[in-house]
Amino acid sequence: MSLHDRTDTDSGQLDKAGLLDVLIRAGLILALAMLCYQVFAPFLTLMVWALILAVALYPLHQYLAAKIGGKQGLAATIVVLLGVTLIVVPTAVLMSSLGDSVHQLINDVQENTLEIPAPPDAVATWPVIGEKLHAIWSAAATDLPALIQRLQPKIGNLAKSALGFVAGIGAGLLQFLAAFIVAGIIMAFGKAGSRASLAIFERFAGAARGAEFTKLSTATIRAVAQGVIGVAFIQAILVGLFMLLAGIPFAGVLALIVLVLGIAQVPALIVTLPAIGYIWWSGDYGTFEAIIYTVLLFVSGMADNVLKPLMLGRGVDAPMPIILLGALGGMAAAGILGMFVGATLLAVGYQIFMGWVAARGEAEASKQRQDKPT
Repeated sequence: MSLHDRTDTDSGQLDKAGLLDVLIRAGLILALAMLCYQVFAPFLTLMVWALILAVALYPLHQYLAAKIGGKQGLAATIVVLLGVTLIVVPTAVLMSSLGDSVHQLINDVQENTLEIPAPPDAVATWPVIGEKLHAIWSAAATDLPALIQRLQPKIGNLAKSALGFVAGIGAGLLQFLAAFIVAGIIMAFGKAGSRASLAIFERFAGAARGAEFTKLSTATIRAVAQGVIGVAFIQAILVGLFMLLAGIPFAGVLALIVLVLGIAQVPALIVTLPAIGYIWWSGDYGTFEAIIYTVLLFVSGMADNVLKPLMLGRGVDAPMPIILLGALGGMAAAGILGMFVGATLLAVGYQIFMGWVAARGEAEASKQRQDKPT
């Protein structure tokens, strides 16, 4: 064997050894990443929502810190206490009402005490589903136990899902409270976190695009969390509390509907106007009392028109279907907390992807202009 052949053989063996070394290292890194994910997975939704809250509330935190001599920890504590008082406590009241409503509905169905009014004749004239819906509605109004027996096990599975949802409300509220506390800790170390975020984006996108993607992500989180989710959430709390005060049935359920409609940018008057009609048609309210509740529900149903300009709601570039899909998908995957996380994450992902596409297009256009002969 010549010296040249021996050198090639040794080089091939070294290449194989180097490749094996790289594969072993990659396998170990992958195994470590999987183990870290398994440890962190139970807290993933909570930590992401805490980060979103921290980014959204950081301007308020900095404003308070400037007023109290730059004390970051004290400012974060004040923000957390305000959030717990104004957001978490009313949410707990409404979620409790929601759970009671679902539980009561299931009990009424099981004990055959639920009374359903007969459907209007106009329902039968609705296209596609009118006749079938009218038939099911009529059967429920005349003989609900027989209908329930006929639709088993579908109703049984639905009842189990509803009870599971009610059971998860308490855990969701605790997560909501914990997210505010974690967000306060993140805000207290906000400057270090900002530098870390910039370093991460520069590592993934390069030094030239890292700062741009950091600003884009921050702006999107604040626009969605404040202008879409924040407005919808505050309006849902106002409507729900006023409905509870007025004694409207299923106030917690209606507040949840207002929240979803608000994220979809659909007016809450769709819910509040029928509630106002119930107040006047039920005959359970005095005239003065009915006027007061009417004003409260009407104003809360229009509150988004005032809150959107105040909370930057008109600066959201992500399409509303993206935000709505994120909210619904997040709620299906991780409950109430997942609704907020899903809407924000999908909007951020969409904005980063479109920013990457635009940057690629700009780079190619610039290259074509440079290659074009003058």
